[in-house]
Order: sequence, then structure tokens, then C-alpha cells
Amino acid sequence: MKQLEKNSLLIIAGLTFFTIMFGIGGVPLLDPDEPVYAETAREMIQFKDFLSPRIFGDYWYDKPPMYYWLVAFAQMIFGYTEFAARFPAAVMACGTALMIYVSTTKLFNEKAGFWSAIVLTSCIQFFYMGKAAVTDTTLLFFMTGAVLSFAHKKYWLMYACMALATVTKGPIGIVFPGAIIFLYLVITGQLREILHMHVIRGLMLYFLLASPWYYAMYTVHGMDFINTFLGFHNVTRFTTPEHANRVTFWYYFPVVILGMFPWTGMLVQAVKSSISESRIDDMRQLLLFHVWWLFVFIFFTICQTKLVSYILPMWPPLAVIIGWNVSRMITKMRHNTTFYSWMFGSGLMFALLGAGWVVGSQYLPEARFSLIMLGILTILIGGGAVITLWYYRDIEMACWLHTLVGVVTMCVAFAFVLPVIADRFSVKTMSGVYLEECQQDTPVYVDKFLRPGFMYYAGKAGIEMIPKTGALPEALRNGQHKYILVRGLEYRRVLKTNQIPTNVETVKEIADIYLLEQK
Repeated sequence: MKQLEKNSLLIIAGLTFFTIMFGIGGVPLLDPDEPVYAETAREMIQFKDFLSPRIFGDYWYDKPPMYYWLVAFAQMIFGYTEFAARFPAAVMACGTALMIYVSTTKLFNEKAGFWSAIVLTSCIQFFYMGKAAVTDTTLLFFMTGAVLSFAHKKYWLMYACMALATVTKGPIGIVFPGAIIFLYLVITGQLREILHMHVIRGLMLYFLLASPWYYAMYTVHGMDFINTFLGFHNVTRFTTPEHANRVTFWYYFPVVILGMFPWTGMLVQAVKSSISESRIDDMRQLLLFHVWWLFVFIFFTICQTKLVSYILPMWPPLAVIIGWNVSRMITKMRHNTTFYSWMFGSGLMFALLGAGWVVGSQYLPEARFSLIMLGILTILIGGGAVITLWYYRDIEMACWLHTLVGVVTMCVAFAFVLPVIADRFSVKTMSGVYLEECQQDTPVYVDKFLRPGFMYYAGKAGIEMIPKTGALPEALRNGQHKYILVRGLEYRRVLKTNQIPTNVETVKEIADIYLLEQK
């Protein structure tokens, strides 16, 4: 049956809302990325300028404005809070999961749609990014909408989604969906379908929606905008590594393994079954999802700048492939069916990650008990899923236990772990110390990594210090009264070179972030 079911929709909506919205206001914005988006949106409101993004009072051209607009709107309603900064991303993540349910149901069947949405919602990287105040889930929503609109032959909607994705993160908004769709048409021998896709008028609609902001920015800022936005943030990041130590061909393999948890153990079997066990109609539809995830993976493997969040667009197609396979197994399972591949893969992943939480707890003593409990629960619930498959051969119960592992991981992480280790990754607490204990008219020098968060929470940009460039010794050299906010790694590196004067004192040290005063 390809009809949506009310109960399924309610379960997915409830689970998605809980998994994504839980805890988004209880953890400080994590440096350096989240404060950048929150602060840029705040300055849009402050300067009453919703055209040109700026931070520290200066124009900057890192991203198009879509997410800034959404956050600014949320800040007008909820105030300058963590909840407001993360709320738009969370809404987009929820929308993506619901979209997957509706679309997959119509392409395959209701059970495939149901489990595809459940798989997506309970993946570690998906719910983590859905709670983060960054552009990635907004881009994911529109890009997913574009590819799925093509799958349903809703071509006008496809062009509109591409345009909105372009206003979210730049040319990738049309390049990715366009490349995925074109490759799919070539592989399936359907290039003639392009004649029915209203390409000329569709591109006119695309430019009508996507180009006004770009044209206005060029009119106001000229080639500086073009060179910085298109030249550096798009072309240069693809061809030149921003983090040289990450330029390895295998960088994204562990990201996929951890990011897809708790469903990683099913991934190989699902991919194999989607090729060998699918009917002709299903195979043609599934091929689109294979082209989709493979293109994203290969593109970012080739790309010289690598970030964990870049491959987020892989999760919807992989979730659909796993959801389709779950539906197939439930429908066609025989009494004597065995699940050795699934049992071994999932059992191994539950054991490894459970042990990983326990071992990792020694490096985070503030959250040691919570991480040990999470490790134990991961192994126990995961073991229950394996036993359910081996002894009872109950596929749906095993899948619900997989889901439970994902939800428990989310709850423990955002209720017990992140709140107590947040000071390691956020300057919020230290900003409060600065405002209470320091003279506000005295110059303050701030580590580049901490500067966006300091601006957001303390309301001061400070003077930027770039690590490993001699900026800290240079700041200390003039001997004037000043405050310095620096990470412990950089402080100790300079301390070893005997370049810290004797008139420098530590005002406060919190989780390896130092607030120094030179008197």
C-alpha cells in the first residue's frame, strides 16, 4: 500500500519532534561555528540590514543569508537564546524526516516510508546536526526536496527547492541536485526525460528566486563579494585544503560508520539487498538513491577541504535504502530466515561503540558516570536486538531496539553529557566571568577560535589573535594593561618559549580556556 497512515505519521512526527527538539536550549552555543550564525543574525537585527551579513560589525561573505534570516526571525520571537539560534535548523530537520516518510511511501510502500523516516531520525549525525545552529540541515531540507521532487516528477517544485538551497549555501544548491539527477538519467537511459522537465522555464524560475540577493550584494559590494564568496568559499575550499591534516581518502569512512549509528550494522546488507533482491520497479527507484549517496561521498572525498558535516546529504538516501530493506524483510521473511549479516554487523557496532563510550569516559571526568552508563545501555539494548533477531526472528522488534539505542544516546548526550562538558567547547561561562570581574574599558585580545562566542555572549569583539602565528607574544610585547582570552593549547605553546611576561596573571581558567590579565 502506498497510502499514508495517520498513526504512522503521528509516531514519526512525535519521535522526530522529541529527538530533534530535546535539549536544543540547554547547551551553550559551541565554538566556533554556532556563535557565528547566531551573532550574524543578531547583527542583522542590530544594524537593521538584512541584505549584507556581517560579524564583529564588519561585512563578511561566508554564506548566503537564508539561515541568518531564519535565526533573526526566531530571535525576534524567542530572544537572543540558544533555543532561538537552533530552532530553525531543528524545524528543517523535522521537516526532512516527514518529507522522507511521505516521499518513500509514495515511491515504494508505507512500511518502507515509515522505517526510512525512523532510521533517519535516530541516526547520530542527523539528530546532532538537527540540533546545531548551522546551515547544514537547512541546506539538507531544500536539497532533499529538490531530488525527491524530481523522483515524483514535480519539476517546478524541484527548481524552487534548488533556488532556496542556493540562497542557503551557494552554488552547491543547484550543482548537487542537478548532478545527481543528470547522472541518474544517464545511467538509466532516460535522458529524453529532460525534454519534459521544463528546463528553460524552470531555470528562469530558479534565477527569479535565487538571483535577487546575489545581484543586490554585487550591486552594493562589487567584486569584493564575488571574489570572496565564489572565489574563496566555493572554488578555493574545493581545490585547497583548509585543514591539511584531514586530506586523506579515508576521512569520511569513520564518519559514515559513526554517523549512521545505530543503523551502521545494517548498511552493507541493505545496499546489497537493494541491488540483488529488488524488483525492476523498485530497482529503478532505488538507483536514484544510490547515485545520490555515492555522488555526495565521492565529491567530498575528492574535495580538499573536509568537514564532518559536509556529508550530511548522504543520510536521507541511505535511510531510504535501509528502510526499504526493512520493509522487504518484514514482508518476505520466512520462518527459517537467518540474519547473520545483520546480527554480526549490528552486534559488532553496539559492542564497539558501547566500549568506546566507557573508554572515552576517562578523558571526560565530568561526565564519566553518564558515559559509562551510556556504554552499558548501548551494549545491553544492542545485545537485546541481536538476541531478538537470532532467537525470535522478530524484525520489527529488533528495529525498534535499534531506534531505542539512538534515542537513548541522544537523551544521555544532551541531558547529562554535553551540559557538564560544555565549558570545554563554549566560551559562555568565561564570558560571564569577564563581564563580572574585568574592566570593560580595557582592551581585550581574543583567540580567533573563541572570538564569535565571546562576541555573542560578552557583546565585545575584542582584538583577534590567530593561533600559531606569534599573535599572542605580539599582543604581550607592548606591556600595556589588557585582558587576553586564549585556549590552553596555544597558551602552553607560547609559555614553553618563555614569551609570557611576569606581569601576566591568570584571572580564571575554565576547562582549558584561560582569561589572562597583563597589568
